[in-house]
Amino acid sequence: MNEPLQEVAFRLRRLPPRRLELLVRLEVRPALHELEPALQFRFSAHGADFRCKPWYRPDVATILLAGVDLFFRGKLEALLPGHHFVTADNVDEPELVICDIARIDPEEVADLYPDIPIVGFTNHADTAGLRRAHAAGFDQVVVKSALQERAPQLIEELLASVE
Repeated sequence: MNEPLQEVAFRLRRLPPRRLELLVRLEVRPALHELEPALQFRFSAHGADFRCKPWYRPDVATILLAGVDLFFRGKLEALLPGHHFVTADNVDEPELVICDIARIDPEEVADLYPDIPIVGFTNHADTAGLRRAHAAGFDQVVVKSALQERAPQLIEELLASVE
């Protein structure tokens, strides 16, 4: 971290270059043969119809992250590759909600998404928060370390129970 900052020229649209964006988000750009597009558009008889809403492959779930900080969001994206992560200001209807119990009110989240599976997590010392989330009706309430260890299995079980 002792490296000097380098000035980066913005393009005409005043957006950062794609390479800088990937570096900031710590993503590695996949090779061409590794690409598997999750976002697809429906095609009409006369070519691409870009007015219609994009849809995702059936195995891609829209997961709402409520109260999750950026650092842990990056971990979840690495643990659950291929899923579409959104925040509360997004208009997509989620198929699953993952929330940090220490940062949100569990009753409010349970009231907003009554028919959607909810996974709540917090640190191991917040037993009162774990109890509040369990009482609010969360489908799974786990400590943060357990979510990191079992995230793929836990999420796949909950998504399978929805279908």
